[in-house]
Amino acid sequence: MKKPLARSGQDTTSLERYVVPNLRNACRILKLLGRQLDGLKAAEIARELDIPVTTTLRIMTTLHLEGLARKVGGRYELGPVLIQLGNSALAGTEIREQALPLLLKLTTLTDETSHLAIPCDDRALIVAVQDSPHPLRAASRPGFLAELHCSSTGKVFLAYLHRTRIAEILVANAPTARTPQTQTSLGVIRREADLTRKRGFSLDNEEFNPGVRCLAAPVFGSDGTVVAAIGITAATVRLTKERIPEMSAKVRGVAGELSRLMGYTEPRA
Repeated sequence: MKKPLARSGQDTTSLERYVVPNLRNACRILKLLGRQLDGLKAAEIARELDIPVTTTLRIMTTLHLEGLARKVGGRYELGPVLIQLGNSALAGTEIREQALPLLLKLTTLTDETSHLAIPCDDRALIVAVQDSPHPLRAASRPGFLAELHCSSTGKVFLAYLHRTRIAEILVANAPTARTPQTQTSLGVIRREADLTRKRGFSLDNEEFNPGVRCLAAPVFGSDGTVVAAIGITAATVRLTKERIPEMSAKVRGVAGELSRLMGYTEPRA
């Protein structure tokens, strides 16, 4: 079981005594349902999270009554109340407000869909999307949690935030081969993280969706820590391998602008 994230300066061990076990289990269940778009039966939830079935049923009944979950054909899904909560959370995200004009700029520069993600629970949470004018789009929508190993924004977080934790993350969340191009080997994922840091951008080369490439670059906060990733999503017929240098430069440029808005000052050479 994962320990809760502590605020800076707090010892997570000292916080454990304040944890309400079934409230934590309810949180774990909601996160699990967020990764299972087809929903899960109560027995499947219980088995996946190692929670007694009777306890799972009591929690699911409570979540259902509060609108945080719903039951469809014997399977539980996330409930409609979470849409309202999610929209409120996104609206209160400072970096999202700063990024919206820059996402529009990036889409104008590249003619492709741009997006902003922040790290969340060892995944990349999409918080804003600016659609391209093209009718065929494959970008995830705000609120989507993308896996780190096969998404461009996720690869940024692996490279800059979690480089020393890659093995731990992959053990806790076994990497899924979404396409034939998805890399799931620890060694390959580590090398990809090193390459991302070296060139300053990440590449999802048809690893999340077939026929789709994504580029992303890190956004730094005032203390030099990566706080977000900004990127583009495009069909491979438009974002060819030959165009990667050109497009990555545009993505990095806009990410740099957002970093400066967040108070980051680039170190002098």
